[in-house]
Formats: sequence, C-alpha cells, structure tokens
Amino acid sequence: AERSRSLFLWDDGRPMRFYLRPGLAKLRLAPLVLAGGGRLCRVQEPGAVLLVQPGEVAPDGAVSTEYVTECVERNQRLPLEPFLLTARGRLAFTEAEDAALLQAVRGQGTVRVSGRALWIELERSGLTRHSWQAMRDRYLRHLRPRLWEPPQTEDPTQIRGLFAAANREFESTESESDSSDVAELPTQDGMERSRGETASDLKTGPEDSAFPDTQLQRQERPKSTCSSSSVVGQVVKTMELFMEKFAVDLFTVTQAFLKNSGDVEATSYFLQTGQRLDGYPVWSREDDLELQKDDEYVRNKLIAKFGAENVAKRIVFRES
Repeated sequence: AERSRSLFLWDDGRPMRFYLRPGLAKLRLAPLVLAGGGRLCRVQEPGAVLLVQPGEVAPDGAVSTEYVTECVERNQRLPLEPFLLTARGRLAFTEAEDAALLQAVRGQGTVRVSGRALWIELERSGLTRHSWQAMRDRYLRHLRPRLWEPPQTEDPTQIRGLFAAANREFESTESESDSSDVAELPTQDGMERSRGETASDLKTGPEDSAFPDTQLQRQERPKSTCSSSSVVGQVVKTMELFMEKFAVDLFTVTQAFLKNSGDVEATSYFLQTGQRLDGYPVWSREDDLELQKDDEYVRNKLIAKFGAENVAKRIVFRES
C-alpha cells in the first residue's frame, strides 16, 4: 500500500514534532518522519515528542524510536503510550499488557511461572512487545506481589473499587467455563472434606454472605461509620482466609464471589471444587445480560436454570 503522507499529523491536522539527538538513528528516521508529514526539531521544544533508542537512559516522557518505524510499518499513526520508556530505556508495560500477563499465567502453578519455558512460549506467541525475561521479571517483581497483597483498608469506597475492577473483567469475559477463574485447586485431601465441614469452617456469622446488604431478607441498618467499617472488616477477613486456604490470588477470590452472588459458602465450595454447593451453575456475563431483559420467557428460563431463590438473590446482588 502507498505510504500515507499524513502519518505523523495530529487529528487537527497539525504536524507532530519530534526531537532526536544527532546520530545514526536520526539519519535513519528523519526521512520517515518527514515523508509522513512530521517535523524534526533541532532542540528539545515544549510539546515535541522526545525520541530515545531502547536501552539508552530515558527521561520522563521519552518515547522509543520504535514508534516511528512501527507507524511506518503499519501505515497508521499509533498511540504514543505503549512506546513510553522507563528510566532505564526499557519499554514500559501498559495496563493491557499487565492484564494479558495475569490472564496468561493464571492456573499455571508456581514452578512453571518461576521457570523459563512458559515465558519463552509467551514471547513466541507475541503476547506483549517485551522479551520473555522482561515479562517474567514484570510478573514476579511487580504483578504477583500485588495479587497476594490483601486490601489494607477499612474504607468501603476502596473495597467497592476493588469489586468494580473485578466486575469489569467479569463483564468482559463471555462463555467461560465455570471453573475458568480457579487458579489452583487444593490437594486431594482437601477435596475429600465433607460439605458440612467446609461450611462450618468458613461460617463468618449468622448471614451466609460476605456482603450482608445483598440478602433478600436484609433489614434497614444504621448507616454509621462503625457499622460500615465492621462489614468491610468482615469482607477483608473472609477474602484473606480464602486466599490462604485455597492458595489463590485476591482477584480470583473476588471473581469467585461475583460468580456466586456474594455467598460465602457457595464461593468456598466453588474455589475448592469448581462447582456450586447447591448443584446449580455459577453466574456468567451472558446470564446477567439475560437477567436485565424485561421478558417473562427469558426470566422463566433463568429460574429453570438457577432456581427462583438464586435468581431473586442475583437481582438484589447486581443492584447492590
């Protein structure tokens, strides 16, 4: 295809301005920038994109020279953010790349994650723009520690933020198997425990939900800071218990609660077996979309699938 002459123009038609220190890289890239409608600055000017070669010391806001070559290769202007460099001149990981790493390693197990084979496979698959060494380092040093860190807060707003983030991932994933979010199931000894023992071990109070306000028979509660803090503290303790008991990360526990409408016993059994305690399936994004329809036939189908009580609880849970 013919190379675009407006490749390096902003949306309003202004040319993008770049600064790159004199050298071989500038000699190589200058014709590409100019042919695409861009401009090169002799000195670093305000608003100009600072280009730095990967591996070189990079000040804040520097962009990899690979940005220019990648735009030319694809014949389109790409966003700058994925090409931002860290202080060491490395490509910074984007939120999308972090999410892709977390999804790719889920359920792989500690030994495989700590080795090399998995990461080499991910590099060959083109999961991110980074080398397998960089991906492994990113996960082991930055992502995994955050997964295992329990929420250090008693602020209900921050707890809701955590569940909102998990809910966004839940809503963006369709047609998953019921056990897709279970990172690692416990040993066979743990599987042989009776349902009754599991339920009694993990009972957190007279109500069977980590989120008491989602119960159908909920009563009006005083909206005091003390009461709110107590509920949040209960949620945090339950989540910490599940993380330790089932050797899974915080996000996996959160997702499990979402799939089981916040029910503690159902979530516990799901994390242990990948199935619901009452024999019904777990909720999926597709089921929630059906639940939102004002259609008696669709609602009856959901009742047949989940039971009338579970459908009623789900409605309250999704509205809470």
